[in-house]
Amino acid sequence: MALEDRLKWDKKYETTPALLEKREASAKLKEIIDLVKGNKALDVACGTGRNSIFLASKGFVVDAIDISEVALENLNRKDYRNITTKQVDLDEFTPAKESYDLIVQTNFLDRKLIPSLAKALKKEGILLIETYMEDEINEKPPSNSEFLLKKEELKSFFDDNFEVLDYVEFLNESHEIYKMMKQLIVVKRK
Repeated sequence: MALEDRLKWDKKYETTPALLEKREASAKLKEIIDLVKGNKALDVACGTGRNSIFLASKGFVVDAIDISEVALENLNRKDYRNITTKQVDLDEFTPAKESYDLIVQTNFLDRKLIPSLAKALKKEGILLIETYMEDEINEKPPSNSEFLLKKEELKSFFDDNFEVLDYVEFLNESHEIYKMMKQLIVVKRK
C-alpha cells in the first residue's frame, strides 16, 4: 500500500471533520441511475461514501474502495448491509473483467486505472468519471498536473466499444473549498 498516500488522506479526514459529514451524491449519478441495467456497482476512491450510500439506497450492491482507513471506517459506521468496503492502493488495483453494471469514480484521477475500469464493465455497463481539470479559473494553488485533466481529455480514453452518453466541463459544486473546473464523462459499454 502506498503508505504516504494513506497517511496523507487519513490525516486530511482527521483534521477536517467537515469532510466526514454527509454529502450529496454526484448530481450526474442521480440523473443517470435509471439507465443502469443490473445492480452491481463499484465506487472507486469512495472517500466517506456519498455515492456508495446513494447507490445502496437505490438497491445496488456496492464495492466501495479507498486508500483511507479513516474514511472507510466512517462509512462502515453507517452500517449499510449492501456496501462492502475495502482499503486498497489504487496504484495496484485491477478490478475483475466484466464484473460491474456501474462504476463511479469522482474527484480522483489515475489515468492508468481508466482502461481497467472500462474492461470491468459488463455489457451495457455504465462508467461515470468526474474529476478536476486544468483551467485558468481554478482557485486552488497549483496542483501536480498528473491530477488534473487536460481539456476534453476524458474523451480520449474510450474507443468505438463505448457509447458516450454525456460529456461536460463545468464549475464544481458550491460546497467545495476552492472554485475549480471539472470534467465529466458517462460511457456505456456496447
